[in-house]
Amino acid sequence: MAVHPIDYRYGSEEMRKIWEEETKLQKLLDVEAALAKAHAKIGNIPLESAQVISEKASTKYVKLERVKEIEAEIHHDIMAVVKALSEVCGEHGKYVHLGATSNDIIDTATALQIRDALNIVLKDLREIRTILKELAKEHKYTVCIGRTHGQHAVPTTYGMKFAIWLDEIQRHIDRLEQAKERILVGQMSGAVGTMASFGDKGLEIQHLVMEELKLKPARISNQIIQRDVYAELISILALIASTLDKMGLEIRNLQRTEILEISEPFGKKQVGSSTMPHKRNPIRTEKICGLARIIYSNVLPALLNNPLWHERDLTNSSAERVLLPETFMLLDEMLKNMKKVLSGLEFFPENIKRNLYLTNNLIMAEPLMLKLTEKGMGRQEAHELVRQLAMKAFYEKRDLLDVIKESGEAMQYLSKEDVENLKPENYIGLAPQIVDNVIAYIEEKEKQEKN
Repeated sequence: MAVHPIDYRYGSEEMRKIWEEETKLQKLLDVEAALAKAHAKIGNIPLESAQVISEKASTKYVKLERVKEIEAEIHHDIMAVVKALSEVCGEHGKYVHLGATSNDIIDTATALQIRDALNIVLKDLREIRTILKELAKEHKYTVCIGRTHGQHAVPTTYGMKFAIWLDEIQRHIDRLEQAKERILVGQMSGAVGTMASFGDKGLEIQHLVMEELKLKPARISNQIIQRDVYAELISILALIASTLDKMGLEIRNLQRTEILEISEPFGKKQVGSSTMPHKRNPIRTEKICGLARIIYSNVLPALLNNPLWHERDLTNSSAERVLLPETFMLLDEMLKNMKKVLSGLEFFPENIKRNLYLTNNLIMAEPLMLKLTEKGMGRQEAHELVRQLAMKAFYEKRDLLDVIKESGEAMQYLSKEDVENLKPENYIGLAPQIVDNVIAYIEEKEKQEKN
């Protein structure tokens, strides 16, 4: 019976397959096969034995049920794999796991799983990047109100919103690609990292194993790959989660009934509430924000797994059995949902314009102050005058520009045309150019990835 929601609710089948028991066993067997081949290449074991071990190192022959049966007897997971593989290899089984310690196999196999999982994450990030790039292009001139402290500030554009997210997504792609060099490493170094069990051929054996598996060899380890590597990985995944959380939070806020400028897609037969038939709840973005909290919490145990007793204790192991699959599965769910949200994002132009003018042009206070300064009034004097007039407009519920026209002090410096040109649509600065710059940068990155 399934207990954890990642078994039946969260994450794609593609990601789930990477972390399921059968796949984990196969990765362990892949490492054992690579070790046997390395021993054969340097003459430590017969070539025939390596060939048999490699052929039998498959879940076609080594059954998960048998491994679990052995583990129940001996209470050691990797020795259970070794015994099960040895059984099906007959006389050649005596060469299985030669010179290795358990974590030579575990950590190297985990790197194989991480590599496959990162490929899925990167694929999703690149797809989100493509969607955001198109949204930024399409809404480069969609003027909306910018908000700071939850209050109306000055105008911005939806192109700016999407380009900010786009730039951040690209940083995550860069982080993961750069971190692969440190994260996708394996080891074959024996009980405390000295390679004593491999004799004077230790470095060569490790090189041959990693070459076979297409991993980098660790420069140095003790009994395990050092856990700063996993801590970095989980931290980057948590950073990605924080961006998706940020995007989800903004969409949720902009979907609020009082604002309703954009909305996540809502299916024709979708039900918003069990009691309120009218509800259009932002359930996808709420899920994204909720799952991010779990991923954030996984960073702490990942950090705590780095300091271990001497050459290694076992306190990291149980935590990692949860941390790695859970973090990848939940992030996978978040990424897949964000793709759906962004692809079907609904816009309400009339509400975007309504909110832009909601404060009766109070948002024109900054350009008004700057115009007065441009016309000769001191900057501080202009700020105080506009502040007073803005407060007057606010309390009297009047348009700021009308109040300005009645101010003799202000109109000494301003023409009627100056006031009439104070429109939100005219105060977006270099927003379109900034968006274009981001898009050009992203397209250059895309071009580099293809080459």
